[in-house]
Amino acid sequence: MFDFLIHVLTIAGIYALIALALNIQAGYAGLLNFGHIAFVGIGAYAIGIGSQFGLPLIVTATIGIILAMMLGAAMSMLGRQLTADYWGIATLAVAEIIRIVVINEDYLTGGSQGIGNINLPWSSGSISTDNLIFMGIVLIATFLGALLCVRLNRSRFGRALRLMREQPQLATCMGYHLQWLKCRTLMLSAAICAFAGILLAFYTNYVSPDYLLPSQTFLIWGMLMIGGIGNVGGVLAGVFVVEVLYNFIPFAKDIFHISSDITGALRLGLIGFILLLCLLKRAGGLIPERLRTMP
Repeated sequence: MFDFLIHVLTIAGIYALIALALNIQAGYAGLLNFGHIAFVGIGAYAIGIGSQFGLPLIVTATIGIILAMMLGAAMSMLGRQLTADYWGIATLAVAEIIRIVVINEDYLTGGSQGIGNINLPWSSGSISTDNLIFMGIVLIATFLGALLCVRLNRSRFGRALRLMREQPQLATCMGYHLQWLKCRTLMLSAAICAFAGILLAFYTNYVSPDYLLPSQTFLIWGMLMIGGIGNVGGVLAGVFVVEVLYNFIPFAKDIFHISSDITGALRLGLIGFILLLCLLKRAGGLIPERLRTMP
């Protein structure tokens, strides 16, 4: 039971980082990025490919984060000629292109089989101890990520992002360069996601094209919408709710004798039901964003 709790907290912490990164884009800046998971995949594959060739961790991690930031900058350039909804579709297409490239580049990425044997950079001689240490690293990273988002929200940059989200024309009149704001937002979010992808690859000892499926992006979107988009506490609450559901289903399978074929559909169905319920009854999520009002 203790090992299971460690597993749940570790996975929840990694997904919390990914969700917080998406919240910077969607919650603060109002950017509808449907290819968000591509940043995570780049970080994970950087570690996987580096482990194949025996490259130092600091080198592969740095390359992964830089590549993710470059992809974020490239995605922001797509927004120069596209409206918000079409830009969101374009980001989804970019993520799918990357996934197809990953599947077909067998030499580097292992193709559809992925890359295995991605071991932690340390070993205490005990798997339980290693997992406990790794959980501590993930939770510290999640805390720092949440703190960064809170500070960002209260900063001048965060206020500029909210102004761009609510009144883009007013932001332009006040001298803000919207394209540069979007670029910085995506690059920051991409760096956080790539770091989360590195943690995910190390924890699972494996990386595959399944990490880049669009369903993963929409799972993160579900966390934001359920918890409360634009609110750090709401995002963390949404991650908690979704992770509880994901890890409760295997127990329900044994208790209610549910077949394995139904388990995956039941997970998505329950998350979809809760998301629909939130949209109908509490559109702002469990912990809605608090906006400043003029006295």
